[in-house]
Amino acid sequence: MIIQPKIRGFICTNAHPVGCAAHVQQQIDFIKQQPKLTQVPQRVLVIGCSTGYGLASRIAAAYGAGAKTLGVCFEKEPSEKRTATAGWYNTAAFHQAAKADGLYAHTINGDAFSNEIKAQVIEQIKQDFGQVDLVIYSLASPKRKDPVTGEVYSSTLKPIGDSYTTKTYHTDKDQVTEITLDPATDDEIAQTIKVMGGEDWELWLAALHDAGVLAPNAKTTAYTYIGKKLTWPIYGQATIGKAKEDLDRAAAAMRTRYTDLNLEAYVSSLKALVTQASSAIPVMPLYISLIYGVMKQEGTHEGCIEQIYRLFNEALYSEDRLLDEAGRLFMNGWETNDATQAKVEALWHQVNQENFHQLADYAGYHSDFLKLFGFGIDGVDYDADVDPMVGFD
Repeated sequence: MIIQPKIRGFICTNAHPVGCAAHVQQQIDFIKQQPKLTQVPQRVLVIGCSTGYGLASRIAAAYGAGAKTLGVCFEKEPSEKRTATAGWYNTAAFHQAAKADGLYAHTINGDAFSNEIKAQVIEQIKQDFGQVDLVIYSLASPKRKDPVTGEVYSSTLKPIGDSYTTKTYHTDKDQVTEITLDPATDDEIAQTIKVMGGEDWELWLAALHDAGVLAPNAKTTAYTYIGKKLTWPIYGQATIGKAKEDLDRAAAAMRTRYTDLNLEAYVSSLKALVTQASSAIPVMPLYISLIYGVMKQEGTHEGCIEQIYRLFNEALYSEDRLLDEAGRLFMNGWETNDATQAKVEALWHQVNQENFHQLADYAGYHSDFLKLFGFGIDGVDYDADVDPMVGFD
């Protein structure tokens, strides 16, 4: 099969197995070039392990510290006529690399919100290494099925209170336009919190604790993005923001609940990057294109793997960790400081259809978007006939 990108709106509907493997290898190579992460534990569970920050966390733990990593993801396998999802190919590539390098890697593919997958993970931990010392929670999903009632909740990307009109960039139309978003209803807010808030994170930690597979002095973190003035109306002060506040609630509750293990629970506030989740959020493609250009000029731009390496090295396992006013591990200060944001805001007021490609780093945005699906990787022959039937092991 010759595989070329099929882009529909803000997603790519296929993926390239060789390109995904090359992208994973690039991240592995970066970690191998860094000083070892001497404090990171050896038994790590990554819930949401197949793309973005979750994948970077797995790679950093395994190749930075030699950790055994157990991953959970929900990815579609390939068929003779259709490629797998990028996360499937990423996971397959990670497994292959880990096996070659003598590192333990096991992945359970299924609905992480379900009790059945939680039970499978617990049995795998008992069988293979007894307990886990670090639990990374990095799920991104538009829907969540309640494991008890069976009710399906859907998240909504809307402002709260009033309608909001702002600029946005339509990636499929190559067009800067205005967009007006109607305010969310109370039910939409509640459902978004159910999907993207801290409830499932808490259920995971409760299941692990009750099964005796959560180690003393373990740590857990969930990933979030907070942003600043330009993104607050659609992010921090919108339905997503309410869900993120619920993550803060969950972290505080778990620190209190699991004092028997001296559990450390943090929300980690990370940098805005091109991910499959952020591509779907109005405003973010335009904002990210602008912030990429500014941060590259300042020499502070990072991708997922660079950000996660610093999270492990400078925050999660550091005595000198920097916390924000809400007690989150604060990793996006290079983006959200006043000087950098002032530059981005000035560009935001100037940018229009005519000057977008001059003012914004859309080339960088689009390149990162394609790489999510294994395309645009140097050294990969995209005219070659490749076999889409790639498995985890």
